[in-house]
Parts: sequence; C-alpha cells; structure tokens
Amino acid sequence: MSTDQSNVADETTEPTGAGGVTEPAVARTEGSADSAPTAGGARADSEPASNAKLDTEPGKRPGTGPGAKPETETEREEQPDTDPADTPGTAPDQTRGKAADGATTEAAAPVDRVTSSDPEKKNDETADEKKKKEDDGKPDEKKDDTKAESDKPGSDKPESGKSDKPDDPFTSFAPAPEVVPGRLRRISRGTGRRLVHEWTLAGLGGLALAVLMTWPTLRYPKHTLPQDYWDPTLQAWQVAWSGHILLTKPAQLWQSNSFFPENWTFAFSDTLLGYAPAGMIGHGPEAAILRYNILFVLAHALAVVGAYALVRQLGSGRIGAAVAGVGFAYAPWLLSQAGHLHVISNGGIPLALAMLARGHGWSMRHGYRPERRRSGWAFAGWLVAAWQLSLGFGIGLVFAYVLGLIAAVVLLSWLVRRIIRRPRQPFGFRMMLADFWGGAIFAATGALLAIPYFKVAEQHPYARRSADEVHNYSPPPGGFLTAPTESLLWGDLHERVRDGLPGLPETTLLPGYALLALAIAGLFFSIWTVRQRLLLLVALLASAVLTMGSRFFGGTFTYLPLFEHAPGWDALRTPGRLMIWTSLLLGILAAGSVGAFAERARQISAVERVPPRPGPFLRLVTLLPLLLVLVEGLNATPHPVVPRQPAAMRVSNGPILVLPSDQKTDQHVMLWSTSRFQDIVNGGSGFTPRRLEEVRQVTANFPDSASIAYLRELGVRTVVVLRDRIAGTPLQTTIDLPVDTLGISREDVGETVVYRL
Repeated sequence: MSTDQSNVADETTEPTGAGGVTEPAVARTEGSADSAPTAGGARADSEPASNAKLDTEPGKRPGTGPGAKPETETEREEQPDTDPADTPGTAPDQTRGKAADGATTEAAAPVDRVTSSDPEKKNDETADEKKKKEDDGKPDEKKDDTKAESDKPGSDKPESGKSDKPDDPFTSFAPAPEVVPGRLRRISRGTGRRLVHEWTLAGLGGLALAVLMTWPTLRYPKHTLPQDYWDPTLQAWQVAWSGHILLTKPAQLWQSNSFFPENWTFAFSDTLLGYAPAGMIGHGPEAAILRYNILFVLAHALAVVGAYALVRQLGSGRIGAAVAGVGFAYAPWLLSQAGHLHVISNGGIPLALAMLARGHGWSMRHGYRPERRRSGWAFAGWLVAAWQLSLGFGIGLVFAYVLGLIAAVVLLSWLVRRIIRRPRQPFGFRMMLADFWGGAIFAATGALLAIPYFKVAEQHPYARRSADEVHNYSPPPGGFLTAPTESLLWGDLHERVRDGLPGLPETTLLPGYALLALAIAGLFFSIWTVRQRLLLLVALLASAVLTMGSRFFGGTFTYLPLFEHAPGWDALRTPGRLMIWTSLLLGILAAGSVGAFAERARQISAVERVPPRPGPFLRLVTLLPLLLVLVEGLNATPHPVVPRQPAAMRVSNGPILVLPSDQKTDQHVMLWSTSRFQDIVNGGSGFTPRRLEEVRQVTANFPDSASIAYLRELGVRTVVVLRDRIAGTPLQTTIDLPVDTLGISREDVGETVVYRL
C-alpha cells in the first residue's frame, strides 16, 4: 500500500475493540446510505476525487477488508446494483442509496463508495474517469447493466426513447382510429365522388334534358327524322359518307359518290366532318337515320353543357349558369332549325370559350389570375374550337372571326399595359406554347377545310350568294319577337305575324320572352359590374344588328361590307343564324340577374338559418326563372317517317340516275345510296350544278334515243324510275313504252323500273 493511501487510511479510520479491526469514522445508522446531502444543502462528496479514494486491496470490495464492519443482509438487499450516475437526472458525484424508510444521514467524511450485491462487480470508477471515457467514445459497462436491468420484468425504469409521462385518461373518449380502406373500397369511393361531381351531374342532367326536350326523336329513331325528311336525309348521308370513305379511301374524301361526274362534290354544302367517327359505325339507310337522331339529341346536350361551363367559368352560380345553358340550347328560334344539324351543333362554341378562359385563368368576376393558369385546358380549348370548325363554315366562320377578335383585343391590351408601364402580369412559356400550337392547329384546320370550297367556287362561280338572296333571308326587327311554327307555346299565337315575314323559317328569331326579361333585369340588378354590363350590352346590340343583315338601314355599314370584303362571308346567305351569338349574350346577362337574386336569397336566409342556405320556398323561387325558360323551349316539331329504300338501290351498280330528279327527291337518293355508295348522278345541296340541271332537262322524256345517248356519253349505265313519284310528269306516260328498238333492257323491281343502258 502506498504512502499516500496510508495517510488517507490513517485520517479516516480509528481502532475499534480488542480485535484491532478498524471501521470508518462516519457515523452510520443501520439501513442508511453511504452518503447524503448535508443539512445546509452542500454535498459531502464535493471534495476533489483524489482525496475521496478509499484504500482497497486488489480483488476486494471496499469495506470488506480487515477492520471493516461487515454489511448486513438488509443493507446488501437495499443497495442498488447500478451507479446513480447512470440514472437520468443524477449527477455522477452524488452518493448512492436510500434507506428503506426514506431517512438519510449526513456524511462525516467525503467518501464515495459504490457497493453492489454482486461480488464480481468491478471496482469503483470515479466521475472524472467516466467522463473521460465518455469523451473518448468508450462504452460504459454500467450503462449496459442499467439497460439490462430496465429490460427485466417488473423494472420501474422507463424504456429508452419513451416518455415517462402518464397516459392521458381522456384518450379513452377519442374516436377509434379509422381503418385503412382496401383497394376496392378506395375505387368505389373515388367512383362515388366522381358521380356526384358538378360536371358529372351537369353532363347527365344535360343529356336527360335533351332526351325530354327533343322527344319524340328517340321514339322511332330508325324510321323518323325531326321536322322533315329533306335536309336531314342529306346530313345523314354526309355523316355516313365521311365515316365510310375515311375507312376505305381517305384520299377520296372530297370526291363523293353524289353529283356524278362532278369534282369536289362533298364541299357543295357544310360537311359535318367532325361527326365522321360516328359515321364509321353501321351501314345502310336505317343506320344513317339512327345515327342522325342520336347526334341530334347529343348536340342539344352539348349546347347546354357548353353554355353552362362558359357562364360558370365567367363567375356565375349554378342556377344562373343553368338558365344560360337552357336559354342557349332551347331558344324558341332554334326550333325552326331542327332540320339543320350543322346549326343545332353549336355547343362547341361556348365549350371552347370556357376551356380557353379556364386555361388562361380568366373570369369576369375575378379577372386574370395567373396562379390558376392551366396550359392543358387552353390547348384542349383550341382543339374543341377546331372540331367545331370542322362541322361547317355556316356558323364556324363567324366563330373563327370572334376568336381572332378576342386574340386581337388581348394583344392590344398587353401592348397598352406595356406602353403605360403598368406592372406586367405573368403569362408563362408553357402557356405560350399551348396557344401557339393550339392556334396553329385551329388555323390549319380552317385552311385545309377551305381549300375544297375555293375549288368549288372556282369551278362553279355562279354558286356565289347574291346580295338579293341575303336580303330575302334578312329578318326585320319584328322577327326577334316572332316564334316559329314548331314552338308549342307560341307557334299558333304568332301565325299571323309569321305570314308577313320574308324568308321563312330563317326570320323567326324569338329568343324567348323569359330570357329577354331576365337579360333586361340583368342590366340593372346583376352580379356583373356596371362596366361589364355595358360591354355586354354593346356586344348584344352589335350581334343583333348583324343578325338583321341588310334590313338594318340597308346593311350599308353593317353586314354588307363584311359580305363583300371579308373572306368567306360571301358564302353566308342567312344572317339570321348569327342569332346564336345574340342568344349566348342574352344568357350571360340573364345569368347575372339570376345570380344576384340567388345571392340575395342566401343573405335573407343567413339571418334565419345556420348555415345560411335558402329554405324550401326560396329554393323554389330561385328555380322559377329556369322553369320559365324551359317552358318556352317546348317543341311541337313533326317527325315524319322517312321513305323506305327501293330494293333496286341495294342491287344496282353505278353510275346510277334515279328519276324523277329534283332537289328533295335527290336528297332521298343520297340516303338510299349508303348501302353500297355507288356513284349517283343525283344530288342535293345549297346550289345545283348546271350539269345536273341539264341532265334533268334532257331526261324529262326518258326513255328516248336522245336521253339514252346523252346518258351513255355521260357514263351512266343504270336508270331507276320511281313509280310512286312520276305522277304529273312525262314519265307517267313513257314508263310503260317498249324499249326493244332503243338498245336497252327494262326490268320491274318492286315499285321501281330499272333500265340498263
């Protein structure tokens, strides 16, 4: 034993009894700890660790050598097995242990003793040595012992990383954790959310409303057509031809099987080319009629949804947008256009405008919001606009001019803001690309569709419309208040007024009295600002003036300059069809007044109901404008049965001439040719080629030698005469004459007579 250690031992021990065994000079109480805080709060082990070492022999525990008082069993059980320095919240230099009764005694000497019930426990380490080990990254064996002890069953020490706070008793009242749904449940929930989405409901509602408002179109869809069976049969043939030829010989699209042997015959009228995918399904006259009736109903549904989407994008509520959609699709004046599918198919106009506005983040109520820009929506809007243009230039040409005007106004406003140095509004490179490519597709579609029409105008210059023809189809001011015959509510009441109008049915242009009243109210009470209302009024008056054609002060400064100088306008002979734009503007104004009324209803109910929702009575009142507009759109449109296809049209080879030939009969012949699409001399369109007029004159007395020689030179090989249509014509007397001397054959096939040349 070293000298220093001997001195320490001499200072801290004293003899006891005869045995010469020494014991610590600390006053010990049975069951007490080795050391405890002093009464003054100072620690007994606050002395330096070098002075607190106890003389021990190697391999022996402190207090077990000669002269040491042996520990009792009680003391051995009550002393902890771990170092208090490893316990959180305890300093390394604190002494260890607690008495069983919780009492402590003051330390008489700065002795730091570590006792353990394990005789093989290694010697005590001072706090400085443990600190040094921790700094050097060495593992602490006593910490491992502490962790092992805490893992024992019944241990009171908390597990590492877990809070020692007691559990909150109120967690028993919390809702049970939500069970994570499986894949099928997630799919069903997603499907349910989409089924109740606003646009899903709008689409389904628009479709159901179209079926009801156009009834009985789908009652006998394979045998009847709405309004008449003249122009609808022509348009049914157009859809069938485009689908057929694109599947077989796409390069021959514009060289149709009608008007043989003319060229570019598919461009003799609006083509409805956008419906070509529908024409690829089915074949024959019955399929063509069914296809036409389905498209007729879908066109009304698209018009409702398109106008609804546009007005919603502009900032109106649902009721106001519904009024605008119904007023646009079921305006009474459109009932007179039931036989013109290319006029009824106008829903792409508001839909494209809605998508373009949404893509550019613009609305009337909120203006331009860059954070709401969506380049995909803008590009899709251009595609819808191109599709609308492909349905025909009758209404598509004006739509193209309107889009060009909107683009010019936007560009001009941007230049003005740049000149006056206002804060620049972001546009975005992706949006620029979407507009560039979308506009290029729209322009390319128009250019490609225009080429055949320029060819037709070059080959048939007499097909150009005249100012006198435009004047005949220009409605007077009274036409805006006159309903067509097909109106269930106003048709009979306006019969006398209609008799005084020219160019029927193109001049009966009643948009609906309810829609007019709501639009007028929208000028004074509306969700739109005063400036916006004034701009809408100016646009409304401009469209009405153009709709009147040459009836507004001769059209000298309105319609006629466009007709004479603007490209494409010389092909528009019916200014009244510009009523599409007048109806759309009236719908926007009406939506403003209905929206303001609905907001007022919510304000009234806010005082009485929480949340502020209108009560049942107020809800019915807000629906009243919609019901009034719907009632005015009810129709009394006839649905005649289409003449059946003659059996000879299913077996005869072309080229074929069907007699007698006139505008209306030839349209039926075009429909009958959809079984085989053989070449036919017959044809009906917006104008009659001079060669066809010549054929009709030469074959008036068929069969004779002159007509047979003419037809052979033309290339015709078969002539079909319809017995049920020759009454009052020279064919009534020549159809039964012998043909032995003419070098042709004659055969009766059903109700027809077939001549083979």
